[in-house]
Amino acid sequence: MVISPILITLSEIAPTFNASKIPISDDLLRLLMLIVVIILVAIIAERIEKIRKLNYLNEKLKKQSEKLEDANQELEAFAYSVSHDLRVPLRAIDGFSRILIEDYEDTLDEEGMRLLNIVRENTAKMGHLIDDILLLSRASRQEMVLNELDMAALAKSVYDEFSADVADRDIELIIADIPNAYGDRAMLGQVFQNLIGNAIKFTKNKNPAIIEVGGKKEGKEIVYFVKDNGAGFDMKYINKLFGLFQRLHSPEEFEGTGVGLSIVQRVIRRHEGNVWGEGAVDQGATIYFTLPKDKPKKK
Repeated sequence: MVISPILITLSEIAPTFNASKIPISDDLLRLLMLIVVIILVAIIAERIEKIRKLNYLNEKLKKQSEKLEDANQELEAFAYSVSHDLRVPLRAIDGFSRILIEDYEDTLDEEGMRLLNIVRENTAKMGHLIDDILLLSRASRQEMVLNELDMAALAKSVYDEFSADVADRDIELIIADIPNAYGDRAMLGQVFQNLIGNAIKFTKNKNPAIIEVGGKKEGKEIVYFVKDNGAGFDMKYINKLFGLFQRLHSPEEFEGTGVGLSIVQRVIRRHEGNVWGEGAVDQGATIYFTLPKDKPKKK
């Protein structure tokens, strides 16, 4: 494989010199041929070395990727197990606190009642955090069932689930005629639940609140968005937006665990899409996500 081009090159050297009509001795011709051979061997050896190094780096990267995947799976399994184990003592704390409030109301003073109510409020927050951790774990482990989905109808059905929470609010919901997409209905339903839920939450001080769901085809992707006119956020903190347990607003302003957008990102990536956000303080926020136009592979 290496010798063949060398022989071709050498066989073509002599006629070339003969055509130039320059007198060259046999020894000089052999020297020139030797130089050509050495140059070609050096070039081939260099390329072989580059290929060897590239193969080594690829193999190393593959092993690191496998280790990272194993670590992620172990972490998710640990989070799932711990979350389940925490439920029992958490229910016990809440249950005993409720019994004290109900059965010893006449015995406890106002401060005692206040402290027990704080305990119950914090166990409720812990319960929500456990639920979100389990959802995050499920977003990575759950088997995907891919079907063509009416995304507009899915967004509307998710919003309807919040009807009891928004009954006394002035909210204008705008759902455009958006393209259908391939995906797992339960998982993309969770995406809309988190995004629309956030839009409802962060517009609680707006009257009227405006929530818009839209989307359009762009190249090989479909770009969807959920937009609101709520509290928004400072773009200098954009790197924290999808971070686990990261919050851009204080718990006193808006409740939440800081897990919702991490779940959105995990689900969209499993659907071979991307997610990002834009916003401004007191001017609302828009969360975008993409899905491929073609049916993605299972992951």
